[in-house]
Amino acid sequence: MSDAIVELRHVYKNYGDVTVLKDINITLEEGKFYTLLGPSGSGKTTILRAIAGFLNVSAGDIMIAGKRVNDLPANQRDVNTVFQDYALFPHMNVFENVAYGLRIRKVDKNSIENRVLDALKMVRLDNLAYREISELSGGQQQRVAIARAIVLEPKVLLLDEPLSALDAKLRKDMQYELRDLQQRLGITFLFVTHDQEEALALSDEIFIMNDSVVQQSGTPVDIYDEPINHFVADFIGESNIVDGRMVEDYRVKFNGKVFECSDAGMKPDEHVEVVLRPEDLDIVPQEKGKVTVSIDTQLFRGDFYEIVAYDDGQNEWLIHSTNPAPEDGTMVGLYFDPEDIHVMRFGESEEDFDARLESYEGE
Repeated sequence: MSDAIVELRHVYKNYGDVTVLKDINITLEEGKFYTLLGPSGSGKTTILRAIAGFLNVSAGDIMIAGKRVNDLPANQRDVNTVFQDYALFPHMNVFENVAYGLRIRKVDKNSIENRVLDALKMVRLDNLAYREISELSGGQQQRVAIARAIVLEPKVLLLDEPLSALDAKLRKDMQYELRDLQQRLGITFLFVTHDQEEALALSDEIFIMNDSVVQQSGTPVDIYDEPINHFVADFIGESNIVDGRMVEDYRVKFNGKVFECSDAGMKPDEHVEVVLRPEDLDIVPQEKGKVTVSIDTQLFRGDFYEIVAYDDGQNEWLIHSTNPAPEDGTMVGLYFDPEDIHVMRFGESEEDFDARLESYEGE
């Protein structure tokens, strides 16, 4: 029996001649934290609204707990949404805001009181049950919005960039709160954000959106370590991306040299892109390096130095180091291990990548 709580099967959404969702296939399992990550206009909020029932899809099926819900109105779907602006009622206090949905459903008075106080306790606001909304901080208002959603006991909680209005410190604090809350509740969260660090910190699995399609999905570690195309590599974290040629399985040529790597399944002499993350590059004496560069600039970022260097082909190299680099203009070597090299095919989709990997492993 599948643990899938939500499935999108070949979902499309068109506005006239404009396609905003193209063949979306997503499966969410029960009790996990998922994130839709992508730039503005990539389609992530459209997916959220389609699941919630706030818009109709042009084609495909939306399944919740094994039931097709395309024709069900929003109030009959077993999901709830926390909006970016929280959408709290300013004329109601905390308790009444959280109780609102239960009153609409005509739940009896004693049950309402117990369920509201339980929900507020889960978000650590039970001591502020009768506080006015205007008297709350931004973080407290966000937790009220979450309590109002979870009091209805949905199978899935949809969160549409709920942290975007918070300052940096509070936003980070609320990331911990959200992750802890999801684990305590044990329900499925689907979180929308354009913040890469937020997605990496919170998620069990990430769906990276761009140009109306899912570019790649997987765990934060898998996506960071094994991006499948240029967009993903450039969007998730920072990357050094240089042109290369595949020599053979586990050997790639770039910067005029052949290097051992951990990638395979491509054609000999195939034009590829090579990714090296800044934190995987070590500055060493020139004679010990695999690539020779000249230090250009460096900035202290608090817990690391951000160093920019150039090789003789004028490729820019970004290095993150806990130690400062030699003075600007100094020639140094860059050292990296074979497993630090990631090779990408040009324009490869997630389906292409999976098929290539499956074909290669089956040989």
